[in-house]
Amino acid sequence: MALGLLMGLLLFVGMAQAEPRAEVFGGYQYTHLDPSTNANGWNAALTGNFNQWLGVTADFSGAYESGFKFHTYTFGPVVSAHLPIAKPFVHALFGGATASGGGTSFTGFDMMLGGGLDVGHGPLAWRLVQADWMITRFSGFTDKKNTRVSTGIVLRF
Repeated sequence: MALGLLMGLLLFVGMAQAEPRAEVFGGYQYTHLDPSTNANGWNAALTGNFNQWLGVTADFSGAYESGFKFHTYTFGPVVSAHLPIAKPFVHALFGGATASGGGTSFTGFDMMLGGGLDVGHGPLAWRLVQADWMITRFSGFTDKKNTRVSTGIVLRF
């Protein structure tokens, strides 16, 4: 019972804090593309918050490995909870992806389902982790075993 009261108090305190209208994220990402591509790169996102728990995110990334390039550009809703020093979130992002290498290039649909945890209070936070499951569709071929993990800095305005 005491644990339940403590959790309720933490949620209440977190909800009482003013939500920034915008957040900018930038950082490192590791991407695994099925069956065997492991690439490193960057991840950037801009989130506009409608209220304390709902916003919309535009997410862009690039991953590179031995002449292979994989870029994503996705958009979608994000739902978050506000604790005193942490902000867990989940999102569903939809858009496109471009894969290129060896003189060929493919562009198709990309969907990311995932979430993460931002740590810190105030205008600067650290995205401890963001993990996404990616479904990518190129020319009739659908790949469902892709993952992306990111970490970096969040600026809040």
